[in-house]
Amino acid sequence: MGRCETAGETVCSACAPEASHSPMPSPPPRKIHPMHQERQRTIRELFDEYIEMYATRDARLTQRFSQNFTGFTGSWGRLVQDRDEWNRITRQDFEQVPGPIRLEVINLAMQDLCDDVVSVAATLHIHLPHQDDVFAKEVVRLVLVFRHEGDAWLITHCSYSVPYQIASDDEIFPLHSLQAQNRALQALVTERTRALNESQAFYRMLTEDTEDVHWRMDRDGIVTYVSPADERMRGFRADEVVGHSVFDVLTEASGNLLKDVLDASGADHLLSDQNGSHTLEVQQHCKVGRLTWGEVLIKPDHNAQGELLGYHGVTRNVTERKRLEEQIRQLAFHDTLTNLANRRLLREHLEQAMRDSRRSHHHGALIYLDLDNFKPLNDLHGHAMGDLLLIEVAARLKSCVREADTVARIGGDEFVVLLRALDTPRKEACEHALAIAEKIRARLAERYVLHPTPEAPAIAHDCTASIGVALFHGRDEPMDSLMEHADQAMYQAKEEGRNRVHLASPLPESPSPLR
Repeated sequence: MGRCETAGETVCSACAPEASHSPMPSPPPRKIHPMHQERQRTIRELFDEYIEMYATRDARLTQRFSQNFTGFTGSWGRLVQDRDEWNRITRQDFEQVPGPIRLEVINLAMQDLCDDVVSVAATLHIHLPHQDDVFAKEVVRLVLVFRHEGDAWLITHCSYSVPYQIASDDEIFPLHSLQAQNRALQALVTERTRALNESQAFYRMLTEDTEDVHWRMDRDGIVTYVSPADERMRGFRADEVVGHSVFDVLTEASGNLLKDVLDASGADHLLSDQNGSHTLEVQQHCKVGRLTWGEVLIKPDHNAQGELLGYHGVTRNVTERKRLEEQIRQLAFHDTLTNLANRRLLREHLEQAMRDSRRSHHHGALIYLDLDNFKPLNDLHGHAMGDLLLIEVAARLKSCVREADTVARIGGDEFVVLLRALDTPRKEACEHALAIAEKIRARLAERYVLHPTPEAPAIAHDCTASIGVALFHGRDEPMDSLMEHADQAMYQAKEEGRNRVHLASPLPESPSPLR
């Protein structure tokens, strides 16, 4: 399969990747807006340049990464938030395979995240210069996030997701942990704190012009000093903060988190670093009414007798970092076209549902479905129309289940519905699951009326679904086996004539270990 050249649309049904989010209710399906052709050409050229430089092991590739960079290592194993660390990983990768490699791009999807951020998700084969290159048969997922900084587009996020069956986190990018770097940072903070305690004058000179907020408070949480950076960050003058409780500036959840840190009964556990400091992230109120995220390093102050006098610390504005992390998580755990959960998030929810089922003794069910008449729509009207159909299918599926259930898109036209907390008796749980599956079958069989643009005529399309249902109770069978049974039941429904529901046969019960 060659590259997919999108022409104006940001994603297509054949290209839509499993993407990177938080287990919150998905927003309503978005209308597809064409990406500006000039921007699309620019980002596509930058992506092609990245592929070429990576394939030829060109060390200049590291110049394309933003200073505000994050990246996931192989199989989304670890989040790297340091550009120099990622550059080291890239150079290490080039050293391990110094010869040119070939990247075969299978499909590609681009999406505007905001005015100055664009994501590119691609699936590809990587051909290494080895005789026995079994890795070339596997599908690798690449996500790049470009951000417009100054007058250039730079890469602010990069992720390679490789099949977990053949690669651990370090086999593609053999990484060492960031412990040494963290220890160096901690040593710097310790030295800075010691110097600040030596001289109040030096303390002021050091803190007045920095972007980080330096502060002190007494043992009751009353602020006694705050540096001018707080006004630049939140808009409050120092005289509006000093003399007031620190909890006045925090949200309720962040205030409770800080109370846990300051609680004398938990201090030994929470403030357990060698220098007695602790780091936490909190949300603070700004004068204009919005909220900002701060990374707070806090350390207790004691007198010579060891009595607690108060606390001092540093707060760094990490609002932008949190925003980018949320966007990256959305890409990592949700389908970019439908906003449904992807395969990765489905597995997490299924693992949790099976644990809950074991504790509560309730049954659960997997509903595995595949559209019966999807390809003709793509062939006749193009992938953009197929995308509209998939978005409508996603909306209909969500309308058929409870908010606690999970709807996921795991392939081009394959969907899975996870039903939680069904009845305890298997018979009643089976009837409940089949009733929902039949409701889904009937809803998806209703005629689709698709509107590509307000001016274009509507297109009517009939599309049914073949559905397989598999019940589970606790962890009586492995997760992969459960998904395979549901998949097999779906194929049985197709063989029986399509547009129907088939229930997977139950596994024989395992003998009790007490027998």
